[in-house]
Amino acid sequence: MKIVFLLHNVYAVGGTVRTTLNLAAALVEHGGHEVEIVSMSRHRTEPRFAVDPRIRLVPLVDTREGAADTRDPAFAEPSRDFPAAEKRYRQYTLLHDRRVRAYLTEHCAADVVVGTRPGINVYLAQWGPRRALRIGQEHLRHDAHTKKLRTCLARHYRRLDALVTVTEADARVYRSRMRLPGVRVLAVPNIVPQASVAPSTGESKIIAAAGRLAPGKRYDLLLEAFAQVAAGQPEWELRIYGGGAQEAQLRALIDDLGLTGRARLMGTVSPIEPEFAAAALVVSASDAEAFGMTLVEAARCGAPVISTDAPLGPAEIITDGVDGRLVPVGDARALAAAMTELIEDAPARRAMAAAALASAHRFDAEPIVARYDSLFLELRASRHRRAWQRFRARAANWARRRTRSLRAALPGGSGGTPHDRRGRQAPGAAQPGRS
Repeated sequence: MKIVFLLHNVYAVGGTVRTTLNLAAALVEHGGHEVEIVSMSRHRTEPRFAVDPRIRLVPLVDTREGAADTRDPAFAEPSRDFPAAEKRYRQYTLLHDRRVRAYLTEHCAADVVVGTRPGINVYLAQWGPRRALRIGQEHLRHDAHTKKLRTCLARHYRRLDALVTVTEADARVYRSRMRLPGVRVLAVPNIVPQASVAPSTGESKIIAAAGRLAPGKRYDLLLEAFAQVAAGQPEWELRIYGGGAQEAQLRALIDDLGLTGRARLMGTVSPIEPEFAAAALVVSASDAEAFGMTLVEAARCGAPVISTDAPLGPAEIITDGVDGRLVPVGDARALAAAMTELIEDAPARRAMAAAALASAHRFDAEPIVARYDSLFLELRASRHRRAWQRFRARAANWARRRTRSLRAALPGGSGGTPHDRRGRQAPGAAQPGRS
């Protein structure tokens, strides 16, 4: 089976790039599929992440300095088809629209086409080959999208065969809030490969955290919690890996809290696994996590994780008290107490580390490839039934609109709700309180 992934930019660094490459390689290795990754843009010569040589890369628009595509007049015009409410809208042009449409309608010979972000899923819904299964992946939470974008997506996602989220909690949200007749909505977690380093011994005095230095990651909260821990644990240090807009602000906070030399901003490090394996604990203080890749990566390295019970991912990764700890969102005192508890109880820390290593096998490649293979078979088998469901839903919507239109056209204008009609006054009728 030929499977095509539509990716924003395979040449960039990011969680969606990494998880797509993991899944693509696994589909080749364990599913025996032919896989192609189509990159909407290309800003550098080689991808930053290693790409399985069996995977074909197809860049559509070359945005490198001096590239011929950048001189195409269409490159200077904004996209007309990529949703304007989508976060990446400004990175899409009329040239992207044309290239994506030409690829999907003229050159794509795939059995399955998978979109990997909302705007790309809209491209897929509009132009995806009819013979292919069209699957949209959502790597962000439903509630992370604006209302305007969700309205746009609801209109286009109805043309997909399936919508795949990374957590069951998010799949439930989509099922309840976005009416998608004939579309299979389900959760399949990301593949997180086994670490290529020896597991943590748990004997170091290091607490690690990793991710973008962005407000939602709440490194300010983590530093506040660690300040409470550091007062009673003078040998322990906190290492934060990642880069981002909050770096200067966090450095100032470290100084203000008196943590200079105890809490360190380490910059972006890839791969992160050796750093997790060198730590005794890994901590996440996020307000929200669509999945929580670093939580699984830490578990793969035998480091127990303390995380806020943020929507939606952590609770589906961590079993509180078994392979890690979950604490309330935004509660620095609870976060500090959980860190102190595991610092002072080495046997519990080692037991959680062993449990984390075992539970991380849920994210092995083989079971996740098997779930995708089952999905492909199910979607093929249910194609006619789901098409009928979509047709019935469209017919019902048409009938409702037609009924409202006819009612509105009746003498006196009887359209609207019963409440609206009760509130109308006939021409010339007296208004309450008036003579």
